[in-house]
Amino acid sequence: MGDHYLLNLYGCSSILLDDEYFLVDLIENAAVVSGANIIQSISKKFYPQGVTAICLLSESHISIHTWPEIGNAAVDVYTCGNCEPKIGCDIIIEQLKATKHQLTYIKR
Repeated sequence: MGDHYLLNLYGCSSILLDDEYFLVDLIENAAVVSGANIIQSISKKFYPQGVTAICLLSESHISIHTWPEIGNAAVDVYTCGNCEPKIGCDIIIEQLKATKHQLTYIKR
């Protein structure tokens, strides 16, 4: 059915993790470089901090949930078809300046 990556990020920039517009742009860029087609993105900024953003793709989705107060984020990248979602994961790791990450792959 597809390729599913579960990405846990640690030690990220708390400023970036709390920037709703940056995060939407980030997951949309991850989708594009992975070869996916964006349908729509939605996001929610929480107070006092944190963001959830989801990018709906023709091939499935990319989502991110952040905890700026501890520098962590949980990312879900699931695609089917001729995409390369690992490339998107690499960009997210780099752009959020994670000092540590855990990447799990599931073939579905």
